[in-house]
Amino acid sequence: MKIARLFVLVPALVGLLMLAGCGAISRSGGGGGATTDENGPPESTREVRGPNVDTVFAVNVTPAIQGEIRDYIEVNGDVRTTTSIDVYANTAGEVVRLYTSVGRTVQAEQLIAEIDPSRPGQNFALSPVTAPIAGTVTRLPVRVGSQVTLAAPIAEISRTTELEIVVQIAERFISKVRTGLPATVHLDAFPGEVFDATVTELNPVVDPTTRTLEVTLRFDRADRRVRSGMYAAVRIITEQKENIVKVPADVLVRRFGETFVFVVRDDGTAERRDVTPGIEIDNVLEITAGLEPGEPVVYQGQALLAEGAQVRVINRISPLEDGDNP
Repeated sequence: MKIARLFVLVPALVGLLMLAGCGAISRSGGGGGATTDENGPPESTREVRGPNVDTVFAVNVTPAIQGEIRDYIEVNGDVRTTTSIDVYANTAGEVVRLYTSVGRTVQAEQLIAEIDPSRPGQNFALSPVTAPIAGTVTRLPVRVGSQVTLAAPIAEISRTTELEIVVQIAERFISKVRTGLPATVHLDAFPGEVFDATVTELNPVVDPTTRTLEVTLRFDRADRRVRSGMYAAVRIITEQKENIVKVPADVLVRRFGETFVFVVRDDGTAERRDVTPGIEIDNVLEITAGLEPGEPVVYQGQALLAEGAQVRVINRISPLEDGDNP
């Protein structure tokens, strides 16, 4: 009798185990279903449901958007005045009077110093030194009583309201740079602020030692807070496209020489969509054909997808913003 009971219990136990296995990963996510991560794709990208083992893929999606994309060259440089002139005395001698100081504004032909060219036993009239241009005194290396010569400047006058930035462009990028290109400038002194500038001058000669080209940019608007000598981080916009469709570059799938993305249909299935990619900047990809703004594109979980696969959207990622690039 014990052997007979054993034959009856074994099939029943096998049946219970099979039922438990089918319910381990359910479409509702209960029990041992797929878990999600707040910042990433689900730990399990597939769900098993029904007696026929129908696979449901858990994915995250993000909408394609219409906006702009910019290609740029990122370089560093120094802010300097557009005009800076050294002032020399007309004769050697002793500085007997100074009529200005560093930081003061002077006008053209304004008297800034007087030099006594007298020698022992010889007396001469004082020699005036005047400003050749209007501007700000940015350097004054002499003091009253100093001896000056014709070879050493006694002052430097700059037009501090007209500032420019000088940067060095690597040889491989020279073909992308031309006068008139816009640029954005970031200064350490003003974190978070963006200053607009324009490429105004290209040096006709490449430095044979550094293999770089000197490029000059001019600020679009004068700002008294910006000073000569500041360090500048510059992005020169070499290409800018408006009203294009763009997505995160990670959505793109490449298989066997083909390029495509997956779009989630209203019925919860994945549609394989052949697309034509354009330029990619900072992980932002331009799509020139095959995708419309607003369509939900699979952002995470697309590696195992195929046309018509059943999907369950776990998370909807916020769309890109134009401010993300650059």
